[in-house]
Amino acid sequence: MQTTKPVTKPTKQRKRLFQAPAHVRHKLLAAHLSPELRGSHIVKSFPVRSGDTVRIMRGDHKGFEGKISRVDLKNYRIYVEGLTREKVDGTTIFVPVHPSKVVVTHLNLDDKWRKEILEAKKGAFKKPREAPAKPKVKPEEKPPEVAEVKEAVEEKRVEEKPAVEEKPKKKRVARAKPKTAKKKVTEKPEMKPKKAAKEEEKPKAEKKRTRRKTAGKTEEGGE
Repeated sequence: MQTTKPVTKPTKQRKRLFQAPAHVRHKLLAAHLSPELRGSHIVKSFPVRSGDTVRIMRGDHKGFEGKISRVDLKNYRIYVEGLTREKVDGTTIFVPVHPSKVVVTHLNLDDKWRKEILEAKKGAFKKPREAPAKPKVKPEEKPPEVAEVKEAVEEKRVEEKPAVEEKPKKKRVARAKPKTAKKKVTEKPEMKPKKAAKEEEKPKAEKKRTRRKTAGKTEEGGE
């Protein structure tokens, strides 16, 4: 059976309502049943039909009770016997009522198909029977011989394990920290001024020049 997805768009909802086929329109004309009918048929709501007696629960005609004379599938309205109003020109017409404002007090069960539908719904709404409780399976009791053998094996294992002697814990003694030798503070050499340093460098430069001159003379004399 093909299932239809729920529509949330208002435009699509209206389109489905106005273009619905006859079998869908019949289901949309359902009304709530009275508490007495609900207790006997175990159904909350059922599609109304001509011949059913209804009581109006909301609107200007609240509390009016009567038989349904006609059902309008095109406009989704029902017409109740005796529920009329006068027009301006003096003519009387039936007042249309939506089935949602109505409670069914008596069902017309002349149609056998309608009876079968009610019985089928009654069977569907009945509470399912509780499944019988399964008996609890007791665990299989082992023979006493097997139990004695297991106990003997466990006793042997306990005997084989050597007893571990607990060693006395040694007390921790706080050690004294060694004394660190103090570093000797050495005196920094006195810094000579920059001028004195330049004067000392001058005679060295002069010596170098004299050596070069003497070297040139000896070469010339040799020639």
